[in-house]
Amino acid sequence: MTKKRSALGRIGYNDLFAFNLRNRDRWIAAQAAQTPAGARVIDIGAGSAPYRPAFAHCQYKTQDFKSLAGDQLRHGEYAPIDYVCDAKAIPVAPNSFDVALCSEVLEHHPEPIAVVQEISRILAPGGRLLLTAPLGSGIHQEPYHFYGGYTPYWYRKFLEAAGFEDIDVVANEGSFRHFAQESIRFCRMTRPFALGMPLLAELAWLPFWCLLAPVLVLAIPLAAKLLDRFDREQRFTVGYHVRAVKRRPPGGQG
Repeated sequence: MTKKRSALGRIGYNDLFAFNLRNRDRWIAAQAAQTPAGARVIDIGAGSAPYRPAFAHCQYKTQDFKSLAGDQLRHGEYAPIDYVCDAKAIPVAPNSFDVALCSEVLEHHPEPIAVVQEISRILAPGGRLLLTAPLGSGIHQEPYHFYGGYTPYWYRKFLEAAGFEDIDVVANEGSFRHFAQESIRFCRMTRPFALGMPLLAELAWLPFWCLLAPVLVLAIPLAAKLLDRFDREQRFTVGYHVRAVKRRPPGGQG
């Protein structure tokens, strides 16, 4: 009983309501910590560059198209961008970087395969690609949202074709957590007097919503947190964290 209570006590706000971003930030921070000091890093689609501090020990550069309004970016405005260009045509020489970070970008580019090929071009042999993208998400950062999500099969097929190996694809939690995220979204979207229904319909919906809300935003997310470990298939995840290495040419020459 004591162990169960302590486990529940460790489940905080981010565990229930912001696990997607929290997990992604933790994963990228761990990858950055494994990156040698002085490594050449490019953050593709950097936006407000939230991961700059994690790579402070590296030669960190940013790329973005600067196409979004500031209120659609994580920290409100664009950070200083070193390469203002299309992600499929970055004006640097081949083999210019040791690490390429591309987080939550592919769904916003009309030619994601071309982006992956460009990343391969600018990475040195043996260089690492750190890639995240959603499997399922609502429309966001419009009008630059072109794809619903990417599967492990997409990553393995197109990363290998672009010259990558040692492709590691890890789900950002499982199906239960994904369902919980949508449960919370449903509660937010259906809150009374926000649906635009006639007043009598809104008043009739109000007590039902008040009864449902604790289940939708607390009971279901908590149950999902506890049950997610038993989801072996993970077919409805929020997304994936992907690490791959650019193949070295035959003979091991860079």
